[in-house]
Amino acid sequence: MGVSGSGKTTIGQALAAQLGWPYLDADDYHPSANVAKMAAGTPLDDADRRPWLDKLNSILQEEKDAILGCSALKESYRQRLAAGLKDFRIVYLRGSFELLSRRAGERKHRFMPASLLKSQFEALEPPGGAIEVDVVQPVEACVAAIRSQLGR
Repeated sequence: MGVSGSGKTTIGQALAAQLGWPYLDADDYHPSANVAKMAAGTPLDDADRRPWLDKLNSILQEEKDAILGCSALKESYRQRLAAGLKDFRIVYLRGSFELLSRRAGERKHRFMPASLLKSQFEALEPPGGAIEVDVVQPVEACVAAIRSQLGR
């Protein structure tokens, strides 16, 4: 989990490849209304997110092992994602606003404009008890740190 530009996809895919698990990108499961709202530069609200989080939870219920890249900025979102799952770990990809703003500005996300990064930082509730990784490190170091803390 983390804000836009924190490396959820890059680090998540690298971790999934090393573990031999599928990588799931939460963005692939947004309903079209959410995509349109974000593409217009409007942040989603909790009502927009509820059905999306419930869908992600049902997908995770079906997967034995998987890596899900999802912003999951609030504790209530993470609880909704984890509901009923036996082994669910949060990895918090942490970075400064300056670093992630630069990264977001250097890439073109399919529907998440860099202008929404500020609202994500404002909504962010850093998780307690998560595997926390500073994304200023290279991808390989981030993956190694996560694997070490997972014991894999």
